[in-house]
Amino acid sequence: MTTAKTVLVLCTGNSCRSQMGEAILNHELAGLVRAISAGTSPQPKVADGAIEALKQAGLPTDGLVPKTVEAVMDQDIDLVVSVCDNAKESCPIFPRPVKRIHIGFHDPHGEPLESFLAVRDDIRTRLVPAVRTALGL
Repeated sequence: MTTAKTVLVLCTGNSCRSQMGEAILNHELAGLVRAISAGTSPQPKVADGAIEALKQAGLPTDGLVPKTVEAVMDQDIDLVVSVCDNAKESCPIFPRPVKRIHIGFHDPHGEPLESFLAVRDDIRTRLVPAVRTALGL
């Protein structure tokens, strides 16, 4: 059995897109990928809209909390996926070489639930296959 690859989903606030990406990747690629998320400047909490969008898709939300990228730096990360332009530009240097890809998603923060649902579906549609391809899964 192969060991799951660790994927870091990185954005600025770690409150919307990266949190949804973490939950979706952990569900869709269970056993193949262990997704974690972090932010370059994390918000105090995960956005209510992100939590509700994940719950409506039947995805678990327990344990989703914003964290700094420094909090995950010591993990063996196989792939970093930036999901916002700001995080792409300010992506830190990791202790060892790590593959990086960028897939930008609309920031639904402060918008109605419908925006979170649309971004959730966009993440599922574009992020999952991109991670599969980047990791050769």
